[in-house]
Amino acid sequence: MLLIDCPYCGKRPELEFAYGGQAHIVRPARPAELSDQQWADYLYLRKNPRGPHAERWRHVHGCGRFFNAIRDTTTDQFSRTYRIGEQ
Repeated sequence: MLLIDCPYCGKRPELEFAYGGQAHIVRPARPAELSDQQWADYLYLRKNPRGPHAERWRHVHGCGRFFNAIRDTTTDQFSRTYRIGEQ
């Protein structure tokens, strides 16, 4: 079983966590000024790289907090987890 290192609780089994999408997506400053296509791109288009990828996760069956992680999409291994707001 894969263990994920929650930055708040420590290492826990992967079954306690839920994937929350790509990390570090910045909301547009003036969303009302975006075209329909730009808004759709912001909402739905995400990167899907091969290799290290910054993701958001939630410790659902633990502290309930969101955090970010760097996960290699080819090996499914986490190289780092960190709190929201940290670099």
